Amino acid sequence: MNDSDEVKNTQINKHSISERIYTSLNLFWVENRQFFLLLTCIVFFKSAIADLSSISGASMQPSLLDGDKVWVNKLAYDVKIPFTEISLGETSDPARGDVIIIDSKKAHKRLVKRIVGIPGDTVYMQNNALVINGTAANYEILSRDDDSIIILEELPDKSHKARLSRRFVSRTARSYGPAVVPDGQYFVLGDNRDNSADSRVYSFIPRQEIIGRSSSVVFSLDSENNYFPRSERFLVGIDD
Repeated sequence: MNDSDEVKNTQINKHSISERIYTSLNLFWVENRQFFLLLTCIVFFKSAIADLSSISGASMQPSLLDGDKVWVNKLAYDVKIPFTEISLGETSDPARGDVIIIDSKKAHKRLVKRIVGIPGDTVYMQNNALVINGTAANYEILSRDDDSIIILEELPDKSHKARLSRRFVSRTARSYGPAVVPDGQYFVLGDNRDNSADSRVYSFIPRQEIIGRSSSVVFSLDSENNYFPRSERFLVGIDD
């Protein structure tokens, strides 16, 4: 066999291998295309329409507990291009009292907080007492123990529960402002007022960093009890 024949055989073998690879890939696609199409739909749905978000930590107690999985409506405020922050159109404006999921650039992580101030509001806090546009929020004590007090905080548009610590904390962290919320931004707080890094730390939240709104817990796992399910928290409203 001369050199020319060897080259031809090599080319034939390479072509044969390429055909087998192509045939195998084509067969793999045919057999699994429904799975990949379903996977693509799921990824698109999670990116642009709705998703679940995990609650980690105590910053939203008593409304949300560590281990809660909350439903996130990503169409609540905007229709965005999947996998981007580019808005194709607004569906509604974030409202005072909404619980939102935030992709915070300053915190370098995802946050779950409650909107307290909307654009144009003047926000003032004195020893955890809120004043919005010159009107003081109303408070009602719901319960207390050695560590904390659970209150009902009545904002101008919505009421919700909040938690105050009975232990010594810095009074500086309990006060803020007065400050005017800029256009296109929001002032957010955690419901656990003495244990939350929120707008008092990271300043105002730009609208484009808001991923969506949450109003319900889908299910919950107790991180302090071997992640045993908290059945009483399945499919409940956040502010129920």
